Amino acid sequence: MLTHVVLLKFQPGTDRFRLDSLADSLRALPSQIPEIRDYTVGVDIGLADGNAEVAVIARFDDAEGHAIYTNHPAHRKVIEEQILPVLASRSATQFES
Repeated sequence: MLTHVVLLKFQPGTDRFRLDSLADSLRALPSQIPEIRDYTVGVDIGLADGNAEVAVIARFDDAEGHAIYTNHPAHRKVIEEQILPVLASRSATQFES
């Protein structure tokens, strides 16, 4: 298995409604991308200052499945329409699990 973890921080003033809407859009991806084996999306609950606002943990059978997800039109649409317009920073890692 390959695990992909992403942490997203957004521009100041990005409201909770927008974050929840983004999370819902991300949560819809497994039904559109069969290569996703497990997918968890969470919006930070605010226990500590400076945290990322959204986290994604995705699991795939292999690097090929991850590549399909990365380039899938549904995934690209969420990135381009909902993430990039308000993104401040992104951090990610992939590891064998």
